[in-house]
Amino acid sequence: MGWRGLLGFEYGIIQAPLGPDISGPQLVAAVANAGALGLLRAPDWESPDYLRELIKQTRTLTDKPFGIGLVLAFPHEENLKVILDEKVAVLQTYWGDCTTELVAKAHSAGVKIVPQVGSFESAKQAIDAGADGIILQGREAGGHVIGQDNLISLVPRVVDLVGDRDIPVIAAGGIVDGRGYVAALALGAQGVCLGTRFLATEESNAHPIYKRKLVELNETEYTDVFGRARWPDAPHRVLQTPFFKDWRSLPAHESEANQPVIGHSTIHGVEKEIRRFAGTVPNMTTTGDLESMCMYAGQSVGLIKEILTAGEVIKRLVEGAQHIIQQNFK
Repeated sequence: MGWRGLLGFEYGIIQAPLGPDISGPQLVAAVANAGALGLLRAPDWESPDYLRELIKQTRTLTDKPFGIGLVLAFPHEENLKVILDEKVAVLQTYWGDCTTELVAKAHSAGVKIVPQVGSFESAKQAIDAGADGIILQGREAGGHVIGQDNLISLVPRVVDLVGDRDIPVIAAGGIVDGRGYVAALALGAQGVCLGTRFLATEESNAHPIYKRKLVELNETEYTDVFGRARWPDAPHRVLQTPFFKDWRSLPAHESEANQPVIGHSTIHGVEKEIRRFAGTVPNMTTTGDLESMCMYAGQSVGLIKEILTAGEVIKRLVEGAQHIIQQNFK
């Protein structure tokens, strides 16, 4: 399959659901219009009316199908009802079990369900539950990281497990260009899911300072410093900003709960205070000490040299992968 299609989409490329609201309607629509699968990010709290409007707003910008990412670790039942009622093309789930009941709900609404997992065991459970595809997240990935395995070992194991069943395996983590795409295909994946590369696009809802840091900085670290109170036991990969380097050894008993407010954001229509060490990245509305805020990024951020349109990212991915295969695998 590769770049020739995935889950009914033109290309085997997925734009990850960037939280909390970085992959908004503009980015998702741009990705969809370019032939790939864009994923909105549902709020981490019940907000069904807002979510319905988010879906409708995206549909005013594209007539192509798209999906929504839902984090199962947070309240989500009302949001899920809206996603299924609106018959969004794909439901991506994360940080929770993809159960047979959840799959049945999605399928009865005509919605495909694609969980993101980080281990062989979780992949097997999702496959047995009847998932339509599996996103395998490697430890290379930016943002919250659910597993410990790298893609080079995890993808082939799950590909062998799937066998000849029609369940696409999609690689996520550290993929930003055609080289990473071809590497994932060589491991047996049928598609790729990119977060950081789409974060650094013109259409993403990330603050310009955050986008600039993605271009300027090259190093990341796997840590648990940010958001310990709101999302405990949820390690993540972040940019090694000067602020992070100063605080990377934050004592385990410390969290954002007892820290000063360093900024404010409007997230999914709700005004939020941002405390130091909160796991909230700066979006376009954020004010305050942005340099001291969390900035997620995957290990291959050093390969990102410029802010592009989402359409150009997809074009370069496809053409880059095709060129490598034509030149090296004739």
